Amino acid sequence: MTDTVLYDASDANATVTLNRPERLNAINPELLADLLQALRKANADPTVHVIVLGGAGRAFCAGDDLKEFDSQVGTPAETRAYIERIQNVTRALCLNRKMVVGAIHGWAVGGGLEWTINCDFVLMANDAQFFFPEVSLGIFVTGGVTRLLSQQIGTARARRMILLGERYAAKDVPTLGFDWQVVAPDEVAAQARALALRIAALPQGPVRDLKQALRESAGSDLEGAMAIETEATLRGFLDPESTKRVRGRLA
Repeated sequence: MTDTVLYDASDANATVTLNRPERLNAINPELLADLLQALRKANADPTVHVIVLGGAGRAFCAGDDLKEFDSQVGTPAETRAYIERIQNVTRALCLNRKMVVGAIHGWAVGGGLEWTINCDFVLMANDAQFFFPEVSLGIFVTGGVTRLLSQQIGTARARRMILLGERYAAKDVPTLGFDWQVVAPDEVAAQARALALRIAALPQGPVRDLKQALRESAGSDLEGAMAIETEATLRGFLDPESTKRVRGRLA
């Protein structure tokens, strides 16, 4: 693991922090690999009861690093493998048996918003902003959000968020229907840790069983949704028109 993700385990919690602050923690192959390694480490550690996921600097995660788009796209097999690594992060967050608390501030865009939606609990700074830019770039969403987002806020709102890519702020959370707690920016980390400690103090057998029970009915559907997302994202990544759109966004 490189330094694109920081890992700290203490007091029965593992804090996993995205650490590319100079790029607003935008996703590149190194960060993706490091994040997956950190989450797997936390999930495998019997002393870790809760995972806290956050970002260093001014944002949680600004989505794919468009300046490194070419590093995400190769042959169809290479591109598929990269997309599967993205989906494996969601598996590590959702299909585990440990609660995940998101400490979200600044931008939560694209993959960053997907990972926010993957969390069991979300503490969001009141100056945070979030949206899905994928469709406008000719790509597609991942992270199981085609299933999870509909569960959280309903199909109609999910369709609008994903398709139109409209930008939202923390003040829109209640209207959208998310069960996220909005707090002051300087309280996000502390309140996320306090919640994690509260969960960690509970008997862990019922906590693990609750997560599994709540996800069980969605488990196979989540895998099915991610399979569809993977194929759609693969087509988008390999479409030359998507590359033109990404480069146009950078111009």
